[in-house]
Amino acid sequence: MRLAVIGGRAALVRGDRAADVSWASQGRLPSDPMALLEQWQRVRDWAADLSAEAYDIEVDPAALQAPVPQPRQVFAVALNYPPHAAEAGFTPPDEPLVFTKFPTCVTGPRVTVELPEGKVDWEVELVAVMGRSAHRVSADRAWETVAGLTVGQDLSERVSQLQGKPAQFSLGKSFPGFGPTGPALVTPDEFDDPDDLEITGLLNGETVQQDRTKSMIFPVPELIARLSAVVSLLPGDLIFTGTPAGVGNRMNPPRYLTEGDELVSRIQGIGEIRQHFTAVHP
Repeated sequence: MRLAVIGGRAALVRGDRAADVSWASQGRLPSDPMALLEQWQRVRDWAADLSAEAYDIEVDPAALQAPVPQPRQVFAVALNYPPHAAEAGFTPPDEPLVFTKFPTCVTGPRVTVELPEGKVDWEVELVAVMGRSAHRVSADRAWETVAGLTVGQDLSERVSQLQGKPAQFSLGKSFPGFGPTGPALVTPDEFDDPDDLEITGLLNGETVQQDRTKSMIFPVPELIARLSAVVSLLPGDLIFTGTPAGVGNRMNPPRYLTEGDELVSRIQGIGEIRQHFTAVHP
């Protein structure tokens, strides 16, 4: 099952057609995607019997919005791919290195992002979306709590991210538009193996990042187990699971995003998101 948001309303997508959830359910299910995630199992049960005729909306990729537009919590993980840890000059961590992105940075799959002053970098990431509340969940049960997976970019302004001793990450990763996600939320059963997906980032058509999510040091189930051992996870929470090698600040010479750049992020079985960048104009 693929959940998207079109015109602020939740829709199920099949190929190039969509079904408005509230209309197709005759009002039994809400149009608000956040309210829908609060009753995710009910949505899954209803969608299993949805007829092909219900998919009566033609999907315009440019009209898709963030599949989870207002998450209450947004977690992110640093150095979760060994090659990325190596390029950053670190040994692979023994524990997940967790920080947060503030929810106001979350945006949709095709947007123009204003570049603040500083050095803005890219980080393509698999994003797990919670489908139920979870606290102290074991790794072997963790997939049961996941509503689906989507594509994300952990855009990062490196000057403010690394400012101070010790450095703090969250502000530098939370400028407006710094959390693009989409194009849809895809349920785990749609994949042959949700722990092994090809992940790719392209800058102006050139591949700059490429790996498989099976390379992650802490895969999705373990991240959920480790996070839920400490905090209560809520329906609609986002977990940015880390980025592969190939970020701009580790290039020689470093390469940062500039006005006119196009960034494309793809994950096998989910799709792609696409950002254009412009300078801030007062």
